[in-house]
Amino acid sequence: MRQNNRRFNNNYNKKRPERVPEEGLMVHVYNGDVNKAIRRLKRKVEASGLMKDLHERKAYEKPSEKRRRLKKAATRRWQKKMQKRKDELGY
Repeated sequence: MRQNNRRFNNNYNKKRPERVPEEGLMVHVYNGDVNKAIRRLKRKVEASGLMKDLHERKAYEKPSEKRRRLKKAATRRWQKKMQKRKDELGY
């Protein structure tokens, strides 16, 4: 019986260097361009939903009010979807 002399490069067991997660929202300022860094920070804050969360936590919201708000948002989404469908397909 013939032996197979090929060596297999097995990278599955090698440990990857751990990435340290950034705490909070951070941006780096490159070449002293603060305005660009502020734009990136605003984009990150918007994407994370931080301001929306802070606004919601500003005061206590009763469970019934929360249900009413979520149902109203769902209704608006549905109406928007139906309007878009009507514009595209005609019904």
